[in-house]
Amino acid sequence: MIDMIEKEDAVISEEEAAQYDRQIRLWGLDAQKRLRGSRVLLVGLGGLGAEVAKNLILAGVKALTLLDHEQVSEESCRAQFLVPVTAQGQNRAQASLERAQNLNPMVEVHADTNRVEDKPDDFFLQFDTVCLTGCSRDLMLRVDQLCSQHNIKVFCGDVYGYYGYMFCNLGKEHNYVEEKPKLVKPTSDSGDGPEAKKAKVDPNETTMVKKTSTFCSLKDALEVDWTSEKAKAGLKKTPVDYFLLHVMLKFRTDKGRDPDPQSFAEDSQLLRQIRDDVLEALSVSGDLLNDDFISYCFSEMSPVCAVMGGVLGQEVVKDNFYHKEYGSLPKRCSSS
Repeated sequence: MIDMIEKEDAVISEEEAAQYDRQIRLWGLDAQKRLRGSRVLLVGLGGLGAEVAKNLILAGVKALTLLDHEQVSEESCRAQFLVPVTAQGQNRAQASLERAQNLNPMVEVHADTNRVEDKPDDFFLQFDTVCLTGCSRDLMLRVDQLCSQHNIKVFCGDVYGYYGYMFCNLGKEHNYVEEKPKLVKPTSDSGDGPEAKKAKVDPNETTMVKKTSTFCSLKDALEVDWTSEKAKAGLKKTPVDYFLLHVMLKFRTDKGRDPDPQSFAEDSQLLRQIRDDVLEALSVSGDLLNDDFISYCFSEMSPVCAVMGGVLGQEVVKDNFYHKEYGSLPKRCSSS
């Protein structure tokens, strides 16, 4: 695990102060220094991974490792702006390295072309934050469990056509601060009556309130017992995207890939069958997810990658602002 002293003592040079001037004005020098001491692992350099990489590099983390064993394909060139169109057949992480580094020479950007599944547990422990995109369910469960045991923050995300999701596990006790309007107590000469004795909100001042939130593991998020009374009561408030995620992860597990537009008819039929099997296994109604979803979950759509990459990158940055003592506002799991 990285020595936390290095994170707290990260020094901002004059050149960096000029580079990050607008950001420092927005969130302060101390936040930028904490961010500058963060080491992040990003797995998966598809369209979503490229967006996250861009956002983290421009924000100014200390080091970003791009891990991907896949090769650049014609499909990935459409959604992934870090790889040149001439790079087809090359490793995606290596092909993305030059453009990624050029975004911000002050960030240490590294490419790792090995399979993430082959990485030993110790490999993940050298990072402050691990962000997984385009990964299998089994791998995400393994990494989430491992990192939770060592207080390493975990983020997961994916884009399927017009759909996208993000999950984060910031620990069982995640401390953060929330900015709230400051209440002004009435003075002794404010008059009589109940209204005069009430505390009033000062619109010109705010106060920071320390809070603690508990985040569930990815295993708990995915393995909900929908036959329990508590789960049944919350079913109506659960987005159908949650069940769509189960279908897409099952497709990836069974086929070793995502739905391919080149085999639309075949994969559409397979998606229907997986949908029926998944909903039955979860003990929920088969009407929760109608056939319309099939037409909208093929390929990575660049605009969706941009939106999801912005959300995912923002949450990673916010968490590294307030390492240990403070943290970002809690978001257990989101999908869109």
